Amino acid sequence: MPEHPRLSTFIEAAAASVFSRLRNRAEASGYELAALHLGDTYKDAPEGCRMQDLLSEEIEGLHRYSPVEGQPALLSALAERATLRHGRQTTSGDVLVTGGATGGLGATFGAIVDPGDEVIVLTPYWPLITGILRGLHARAVLVPLLLASDEGHADAALVSRVEAACTDRTVALYLNTPNNPTGRVLDPGLVLRLTEFARRRGLWVVADECYEDYVYAGQHAPARHFAPERTFSVHSFSKAFGMAGNRCGYVVSPPGLTEHLRKVSLHTFYATPTAAQFAALRALDGPGDAFVAATAPVYAEVGRACARLLGIPPPESGTFLFFDLSAHLGQRPLIHLLEHLADHGLLLAPGPSFGPYPSHARLCFTALPPERTLAAVGRLTDLLVGG
Repeated sequence: MPEHPRLSTFIEAAAASVFSRLRNRAEASGYELAALHLGDTYKDAPEGCRMQDLLSEEIEGLHRYSPVEGQPALLSALAERATLRHGRQTTSGDVLVTGGATGGLGATFGAIVDPGDEVIVLTPYWPLITGILRGLHARAVLVPLLLASDEGHADAALVSRVEAACTDRTVALYLNTPNNPTGRVLDPGLVLRLTEFARRRGLWVVADECYEDYVYAGQHAPARHFAPERTFSVHSFSKAFGMAGNRCGYVVSPPGLTEHLRKVSLHTFYATPTAAQFAALRALDGPGDAFVAATAPVYAEVGRACARLLGIPPPESGTFLFFDLSAHLGQRPLIHLLEHLADHGLLLAPGPSFGPYPSHARLCFTALPPERTLAAVGRLTDLLVGG
């Protein structure tokens, strides 16, 4: 074997897959595969907004480069949407179209952190966020969203924990609400208190709001409404309109700062795929909101039904359930139980992918059609009860 120059220490240590190592085992099990570990939907994108609906003879430049910041018509539509949703005047110059929300978060943190900087990340967290920060040589400082000891003072306790975690290297607070993986929606009063704290400490706020369209209890509060001068709002067509494969999202920045995110995107993914942007634009012209109106009640019902089968609280939002399996582990580590489930065709995402949760798992209740999801969760509960 030839000797190679050394690799990045970050890349050598990073996982090649976030939580799908058991897939081969499940596929070989002989059981019907129930891949409940990845966050996606069984539904197609809205009719008229799918890739097969886009014709090059109807759309000029469909297969050419887009401007780095995004298609002008899409930027205009997104600015209008942000103005309405955030209650803050937004212009096309405040918006950057990105390679999914993942690209948006990468561009945002690439613009605001230096090596050694710290970012407060509430746990459980979306699993790629810590890798994005490590890749930028920044540090995620983990703060639990909720503790048993909080009792009736959860909001004040959380703000106190965030304050205690800040150091002179802290530059930003990452908020993920509606939350992946818990499905929790942060109360508007809590979002206000957190953004006020960020203002007092001179921190950026990075608001990951990809599940804003799927709220079943409570009220989603956009962080940018409270602190527009320091908030980067990150959104996704993947979750909103069933377009995960298109890789199209966007970031709304404080005035005058989009050009700095654009520098990062230019040198990473360059520009979002042109066809994906035209599909997104079509969705914004009515079909997308109709899709959400028809889909959200279905998601909510299947989420509640899965929660009843598992004996856990129903989701407030999103497409996930996050639950503790410690009662079923005995002396075994979580991976042994996940292997047992994989041997029966069931795939769950392990809790450690979302923070210090060694006995938890995440289940996506929208990856399969409702009847197949409920059948799979029924199998899961039987296996848990049977050991």
